[in-house]
Amino acid sequence: MRLDAQSITAAILHDVIEDTETAKEHLAEDFGKEIAELVDGVSKISQIKFKTKEEEQAENFRKMLLAMGRDIRVILIKLADRLHNMRTLAALARDRQREIARETLEIYAPIANRLGMRQWYHELEDLGFMYLYPMRHRILEEAVRKRHGNRKAIVEKIRRAIAQQLSQEELEGEVTGREKNLYSIYRKMREKGLSFDQVHDVYGYRIAVDKVDTCYRVLGVIHNLYKPIPGLFKDYIAIPKANGYQSLHTVVFGPFGVPVEIQTRTEDMHRVAEVGVGSHWLYKSGDSSDAQMPQRTLQWLKDLLDIQQKAGNPREFLENLKVDLFSDEVYVFTPKGEIKKLPQGATVIDFAYAVHTHVGDHCIGAKIDHELVPPRTTLRNGNHVEVITAEWTSPNPVWLDFVVTGKARAHIRSFLKNQKHEEAESLGERLLVKALQDVGIESPKIREVQKKTLLKKLKLNSWSDVLREIGLGNRLAPVVAHQLSPDLKEEPVGKRKKRGKRPALTIRGTEGVVVSYARCCCPIPGDPILGFLSAGRGIVVHTEGCPNMGDYGAHPEKWVDMQWEQNIEQTFPVGIRVEVRNKRGALASVAAAIADMEANIDTLSFDERDGEYRAMNFVIEVVDRVHLANIMRRVRLQDEVIRLSRRKG
Repeated sequence: MRLDAQSITAAILHDVIEDTETAKEHLAEDFGKEIAELVDGVSKISQIKFKTKEEEQAENFRKMLLAMGRDIRVILIKLADRLHNMRTLAALARDRQREIARETLEIYAPIANRLGMRQWYHELEDLGFMYLYPMRHRILEEAVRKRHGNRKAIVEKIRRAIAQQLSQEELEGEVTGREKNLYSIYRKMREKGLSFDQVHDVYGYRIAVDKVDTCYRVLGVIHNLYKPIPGLFKDYIAIPKANGYQSLHTVVFGPFGVPVEIQTRTEDMHRVAEVGVGSHWLYKSGDSSDAQMPQRTLQWLKDLLDIQQKAGNPREFLENLKVDLFSDEVYVFTPKGEIKKLPQGATVIDFAYAVHTHVGDHCIGAKIDHELVPPRTTLRNGNHVEVITAEWTSPNPVWLDFVVTGKARAHIRSFLKNQKHEEAESLGERLLVKALQDVGIESPKIREVQKKTLLKKLKLNSWSDVLREIGLGNRLAPVVAHQLSPDLKEEPVGKRKKRGKRPALTIRGTEGVVVSYARCCCPIPGDPILGFLSAGRGIVVHTEGCPNMGDYGAHPEKWVDMQWEQNIEQTFPVGIRVEVRNKRGALASVAAAIADMEANIDTLSFDERDGEYRAMNFVIEVVDRVHLANIMRRVRLQDEVIRLSRRKG
C-alpha cells in the first residue's frame, strides 16, 4: 500500500506493547510519539481483568475506535495484522480457529469493506469462511472450479465480444473477467435459498477506462451489445457508496441466456475500489472525488465514536457496531437536494437522526414525496424526505422495535436511560421521604454529615445516586431510612405497621419508565393499589386483590402503599370477558356499545366454548373504574350478552 515510514515502523512494532514488558513511553523515546500512539492504538487492553470474553472484545474495539478517530492508520495496521493472522490460522487449535474466523467475518471483514479495501475484504471473508465452515468451503470451491472449466469458452467469448465492440466504437478500455468470491456466493445461496446452479453471477467483467465520460459511453455500447435486465442498473459514480466506491454496474442477458454483471470505472476509481483509504498514501491525485473520500470515512468514524459514547454496556456497543457494518444502502434526498446514505430497511426515524440528533429526538412524522407518513415508515431509494418535528415530543421506547441504524438506536437508548435516571431520582426521593415519615423523622432534619456517612457506607458518589438506587428498586427506602437514623431502635424491616396508618405514595399515571402497571391485574384509577419494588425497574403497581399478592407475605418490605391522584386524564388498559350467544352480528353490537361509551378497543381474542355460546376477550382503554362500570352496564344491555366480567390476568 506504500504507506509512510511511521506506519511501516509501527507495523513492525505492533505487538511490542502487548507481548513484551516495553512501555508506551519507552517506545516514544526511541521512535517518537507518533509511532508510539499507533502501536498503542492496535494493542489490546491487558492490564484490566474483564468479567466476560464479550466485554473484553468490546472494550478492545472501543479503544481501537478512539485511536482510529485520531489516526486512520491504526485500523490499516490492525487489518494487516488480522490478515496475516488469518493466513497462518492453520497452526492454531480448532476452537481458536472458529473463534477468530467468526470475529473476522462479523467485524474485521466488514470494516475493511466499509473503508473500501475490497482486496483485503474478500480475502478476509474467504479465509474466515474456510476456517469457520471448512466442509462447505471445500464443496463450494470444487463446484466453482468445475463450472469454470465448463464455461471457460463462454467467459472468453463474452470478454472478446465486449473488447471487439469497444474497438469498433474507438473506445479504449481494459476488459477483464472476475470471479465472485466464495463467501459472497455462499451468503447469496443462504439468504435467497438458492442452490449453486441457481447462482448466475459467479462470473462478471470489469472495464477500466481513462475518464468518467468514457464510462457512460461504454455503458451505451454494452447495452447495445446485450439486452440489459430492468432494475439491475446502479450508478455509483453519480452517487458513490459510503466507503468511496465508484463504478457503473449493469446486469445483461449474455449469450445462451446467462445473466452477466459488468462493472465500468476509471483507473483512479479502480485503485480506490481495491485499496480504499490506502489509496491516499499510494496515489496522491488532485481528483476531487478522491479528495472527498477521507471526509466520508471520518464522518463514519465520528458516527461510530458517537455510538460508543452513548452505548450503556459492551453488548449494546458490539450490537450497534455490527448493525452499522452490515448494511446494504438506500439513497434518499433531503428537502435541499442533499443525498443521505442509510442502511437497507432504514425508517423515517433513522433518517431524522442522520440529519441531526435534535431532529431525531423531536420527530413526529415526515413527508415522503410530499405525502404525510408515520415515523416507522421504511424508506426507498430516491425518496425525498422532509422530517416533521415538534418540541414537545421525545424519543419513544417503541422506536427501538423498528430503527436499524446504530446511531439512532444508541441515541434513543441513551435518552431513555437518562430519562429513567431522572425519574428514578424523583421517585426515590418520594419513597425516602415516606419511609422517614414512617419512623417519625422529617426529611429536612437529615444533616449533611449523616448523608456523607451513608454515602461512605454504601460506596456511592453522590446523594443523587442514593435516591436513584431507591427509585430503581435496587435499595429499599425503609432500610436507608434506618441507616440515616442509627439512633432509632432497629426494627425488622419486614415488620410493617398496620395497613391504613401509613402515608400512601400518590401516583398520577404518567410517571413513565420507573412506574409501570402490572399486566396480571391491569390496575385503573379507583382500584385500591399497592406498589412492588422491582430491582432495576422501579415500582410495579398491582391491585390489592391481585393473585400475585401472594408474594406480599414473603417480602413485605418491598411493598409500598399507594393511592391515585385526583382528576387523572390518562387512559389505562383493562381486560373484560364477554360471553355471548353465537349469533351473527354479536361482535358488532358489543364493539358498537364499547365505542358509544368513548372507549378504544386495543385487542380482541376469542375462546370457543361450543356451537351455541362464544367468549370474547377484549382489552379496552378506560379513564377509571366509573368509566369501566358504565361500559359494562351498556354492554350488558345487548340481547346477545349472557355474562360479563372484568378479567384479572
